[in-house]
Amino acid sequence: MAHLLGAERLHLEFPTRTVFDEVTLGIDEGDRIGVVGRNGDGKSTLLKLLAGRIEPDGGRVTMRRGIRIGMLDQADVVDPGQTVAEAVVGGIDEHVWAGDAKVRDVIGGLLADVPWHAQISSLSGGQRRRVGLAALLVGDWDVVFLDEPTNHLDVEGIAWLAGHLKQRWASGQGALVVVTHDRWFLDEVCTATWEVHDGIVEPFEGGYAAYILQRVERDRMAAASESKRQNLMRKELAWLRRGAPARTSKPKFRIEAANQLIENEPPVRNPIELNRLAVTRLGKDVVDLIDVSVEYPVADAAAGTPATKTVLRDVEWRIAPGERTGILGVNGAGKSTLLGLVTGAVKPTAGKVKRGTTVRIATLSQELSELAEWADQRVSAVVAEQRTSYEVAGKELSPGQLLERLGFTNAQLSTPVKNLSGGQKRRLQLLLILLQEPNVLILDEPTNDLDTDMLAAIEDLLDTWPGTLLVVSHDRYLIERVTDRQLAILDGHLRDLPRGVDQYLELRKATDAARRSDASDARRADSGSTGAAPASTSGGAGAEPAASSAKPSAPAAPALAGAERRAAEKELSAIDRKLEKLQSEIAAKHEQLARHDQSDYAGLGTFGDELRALEASVADLETRWLEVSEILEA
Repeated sequence: MAHLLGAERLHLEFPTRTVFDEVTLGIDEGDRIGVVGRNGDGKSTLLKLLAGRIEPDGGRVTMRRGIRIGMLDQADVVDPGQTVAEAVVGGIDEHVWAGDAKVRDVIGGLLADVPWHAQISSLSGGQRRRVGLAALLVGDWDVVFLDEPTNHLDVEGIAWLAGHLKQRWASGQGALVVVTHDRWFLDEVCTATWEVHDGIVEPFEGGYAAYILQRVERDRMAAASESKRQNLMRKELAWLRRGAPARTSKPKFRIEAANQLIENEPPVRNPIELNRLAVTRLGKDVVDLIDVSVEYPVADAAAGTPATKTVLRDVEWRIAPGERTGILGVNGAGKSTLLGLVTGAVKPTAGKVKRGTTVRIATLSQELSELAEWADQRVSAVVAEQRTSYEVAGKELSPGQLLERLGFTNAQLSTPVKNLSGGQKRRLQLLLILLQEPNVLILDEPTNDLDTDMLAAIEDLLDTWPGTLLVVSHDRYLIERVTDRQLAILDGHLRDLPRGVDQYLELRKATDAARRSDASDARRADSGSTGAAPASTSGGAGAEPAASSAKPSAPAAPALAGAERRAAEKELSAIDRKLEKLQSEIAAKHEQLARHDQSDYAGLGTFGDELRALEASVADLETRWLEVSEILEA
């Protein structure tokens, strides 16, 4: 593989510590690298060093001549004075970028719900972040650096981004380096993992799961080596005290495969025992939602006839003691409303909500407002005001021991709450809630500000929590890890998902396809009566935004005669059919390419030429589609 970028003996110091010391790395064509490590260990700094955004104190970063590097930094902001269109495609003519399948795919995948001509200043923080990511992805880059790209993306958006990055380059081409706490994303996209810790960068093969296997084996071997060293030291001390050394046999250590290590581990949870404890604490009744509907008034309803929007419709959900359920749904689907019904913060428009008499509900919200009253107090003082002990897996732990389990050091115990990092505040927030001993715990996006190690520690703590757990999160790994059941809110209804997140994504894809088909039928029907041009269906998820906005102004033209209009409409229909056929051929060609012997470079080159020819034909047809559409609309 060709070398793209390298770092040689990097050294970087901040005023209070050394971030990197003697770090040497390389990025080659075809690399897909995930970067993990504790918060504050230097993951984002490493990306900035490699991308050339900051200079090291020692060592150097070398790049292949002519290399194109694109980076999305956590601090990157889009010019608020621009429109979405200007930020994403700049001054490129509409008919040019609208004919680019990659650009349409990015727009459809990230900006489907963002107004194309809206000012950046009018968007939410999450929408601005997605605009910045889209602006990066529409470019052509040899190396792409992404720092927390899954922030502000829902489950579908994360799945789309993973698919886009996997298909962005041909096999063995381009390079990706990504920092993210989304472990499903790391496993789906990355073929190598870099762990940043203690001023070094340690490489591992494979994605997150493979990295964990190798790290467990590394730690086990290190523990075995340390045990052997301690035994030798004890024997040396005994010899010094007794005189002549006794003959002893050397200890033997057997290195087992990582999979065998996992096979010896018990299940992460004991559902029978947890359910028993939950019933003891809760009784048999928790919260029942019976035929519940929720409607909200529409703010801009016509005067005199106020309209309403139905968020949830005829929902029935009987929450059981010990139930561990993940809630899925797009932004605005009604997840927060559903949780509000459970907590009592939202009243149903119709139906009934029944709560058990012993139910005590606590919510880990996205905000950190619970910590405001303790902002000036030290962590140890805040914890001391709570319970003096907490039971985990049958063992009594002091709050200090629980804090240590959640990654707090002794030095951090004397730190004022207001000076904690976002991840530390998040962990303290969870601890304070658990010390209240609720029997129903609701987690609303609990992964914010947490690194992968801390997520694993919190998951371990939740595994032994004996109560009902409801989780709303875009972190697919967390949902599948800590819950035993998944539900989805689709078109206002609550639907069970026996196959989990995969089934949810399939249902969403089918729903979107049906809506596009209905919209296309409506446009075609309208075209038959008014002569309006139908939108192309060849561009997948990005076709509608591109087609709807790709209408460059043109001088007025005389109305078409009847025969000319019919000919134009006929040509438009023929183009649609050709585009659909070409897209099928391109998909089939990609499958052939994936099955082909990857060492047969001549054959791979032939497939590549054929793909480029098909894509060029698609681009030509799409350009012609726009031209005919403009003629019909004139």
